[in-house]
Amino acid sequence: MTNELNYILESKNVNVYYGELHALKDINLKIQKNSVTALIGPSGCGKSTFLRVFNRMNDYIDSFKIEGDVFMEGQNIYDKKVRVDELRKNIGMVFQKPNPFPKSIYENVAYGLKIQGIKDKEFLMDRVENSLKQAALWDEVKDDLKKSALALSGGQQQRICIARALAVEPNVLLMDEPTSALDPISTAKVEELINELKEKYTIVIVTHNMQQASRVSDNTAFFYMGDLIEHAKTEDIFRNPKKERTQNYITGRFG
Repeated sequence: MTNELNYILESKNVNVYYGELHALKDINLKIQKNSVTALIGPSGCGKSTFLRVFNRMNDYIDSFKIEGDVFMEGQNIYDKKVRVDELRKNIGMVFQKPNPFPKSIYENVAYGLKIQGIKDKEFLMDRVENSLKQAALWDEVKDDLKKSALALSGGQQQRICIARALAVEPNVLLMDEPTSALDPISTAKVEELINELKEKYTIVIVTHNMQQASRVSDNTAFFYMGDLIEHAKTEDIFRNPKKERTQNYITGRFG
């Protein structure tokens, strides 16, 4: 029997609605600690909606309604007692398009820490340096920390956003198609980074790129029309899927 402590995130009978649209239907899924889980499926199938369930980003949408339970380490994150700002310290997010602030590289990475009220310059500098090192960016920017983050390349900007998310030391990192706007070289760097980061973090990534899912993830969940069709080890999903719809999708017959 699998030790429940191996799981950090879990959804139980989760249904999501946007007004009349039933976007997610009875989703039951457990996410293992210190692993990479890829969410795959055609556009509009519910992948990003499911990703955003875990840090309550969907709360900003007026028509959003959720049923069921979502847990992080056993705590229901939709409980009224949960402070969303605290939750988002634990569950960071990197978006599809790099979104650095119009500030210096240093100020971008230190932003979340300063919001928490941290003012110790030495502590901030140490955390900025460590976060940039984790994001494999320190050597490229260490002499230009006062430079605007907007002056960096797209790939560097995305790694700045990853460093910014890591600076507050989350347990989980959500990534919504983090390489879709990047060139192949930058994509390879981010993928390499994902493989390194899972030693310390749990990562959930939405991707349309089947090759990327097979390269970076330990487990893969296939969504279709709001349903979770199949969830298994990535190797099993791509080599021996149990469901015909999974087979059809990964072989390019639809989607």
